Parts: sequence; C-alpha cells; structure tokens
Amino acid sequence: MITINTISWQPLYQSLNEKGYTIIPAVLSPEECQQLKQYYDDDTLFRSTINMQRYRFGKGEYKYFRYPLPALVQRLRESFYPPLAILANEWMQKLSIDIHFPEKHEHLIEQCHKAGQQRPTPLTLRYEAGGFNTLHQDLYGAVYFPFQIVFVLSQHSRDFEGGELVLTEQVPRAQSKAEVVRPNQGDALIFTTNFRPVQGTRGYYRAAVKHGVSEVKSGHRQALGIIFHDAQ
Repeated sequence: MITINTISWQPLYQSLNEKGYTIIPAVLSPEECQQLKQYYDDDTLFRSTINMQRYRFGKGEYKYFRYPLPALVQRLRESFYPPLAILANEWMQKLSIDIHFPEKHEHLIEQCHKAGQQRPTPLTLRYEAGGFNTLHQDLYGAVYFPFQIVFVLSQHSRDFEGGELVLTEQVPRAQSKAEVVRPNQGDALIFTTNFRPVQGTRGYYRAAVKHGVSEVKSGHRQALGIIFHDAQ
C-alpha cells in the first residue's frame, strides 16, 4: 500500500470537482490484492452476505465486513479519510449545507453511532460472467460521507472482460450523462457517494450521481469497497 503522504492531492481534488471521480494508480500491490481476494472465503470476517438477484440489485454477491475490520481494510478507511474530509467540507460550504465533517475518521464513526448507524459498511464484491450491479447510491442513513472508494482486485483483460464501473450524473432539464471507468488492479477509484457541486448561473447546485457495474462478459471480477460511514 502506498503512503498517503506521498500522494499529490490537488490534481485529485480538481478531478473530483470537475467530474465527481478520480483514480490513484497502484495504491495496492498485487500481493495485497490477492490477500483481500482471499478474505472472501472466510465467513468469520463478515456480518452479512447479499445475493444481488434476490433484491434485484443486479447479479452477483457481496459481503459486508464485521468489526473489527481486517487491518488492511481499517488502514485504508482511516488513512484516506482526512484528505477527503478537506474537500468534503469545501463541498458543503459551496452548497450551503450546514454539515462539517471531523478531521479524524473515528469521530465520523462516533457521529454515525449516535445516529443509530452502527453496522460497518466496507464490503467485498464478486461477479462471475453475466454479473452486474444496477445504478445506486450507498447512503445507509442520515449520516453519510460524500466520497467512497473502490479497489478492483482483479485485472481486466486478464481475469475478466467487461465489468466497467459506470457513473451517471443528473443534468438539469436533460437526460443523465454516463461515464464508463475501467481502473486497473490495485487502483483507488474515488467517487462521490451522492452528489457533487456544479457551478450554475445562480451559484452552486447539487448534481446527483449514481454508480453501478456493467455486465462482466467473461472471467470473474472481485472488488473492495471502502465506505466511510456506517449503516443503520
């Protein structure tokens, strides 16, 4: 895992401001990706398993980790939060939303637990050929953080084909805009959980963003999702 202090955040902030997502290459090593993939078969690490077809979320399966989180998952959650909290607070100011996110992740979790959101949300996902995830937002309660991260643990064109991450942004008085993103194994794909601020003629407005995964054409795709707030 690369050190957060070595990351140049200004160009990443610019991308998040302009597009609602950004990619940091090779945050996780191939060995760390393999370690995270192997967690999938250890049921003692998870609080629940979701079959996407059962709930019409798509086709595939994902599992929510239980507390205490595995050390690597916890480290990713804690280390990426502070630099993202800076931009999150800037977004709240632009949109005149009376929310201030604390500097440390542990204090955000305290806010979640006071609001009755006590279930951990980091998750691992697995798709086989034909698998996909419908467009959605990962909010889980009244307290939510504006950013989340996906690490694709498999490599496209080697382990699977298809399975791109799809982002759609609501455009005022028009159809939604879609963008397809294909990160490499170990990349950190950071994107907005709910909306991003967009400059309009009368100031900033909220552009709602949803995300999903296109159909996996062959092979299998595994991913780790880091969501910073807890769930009800």
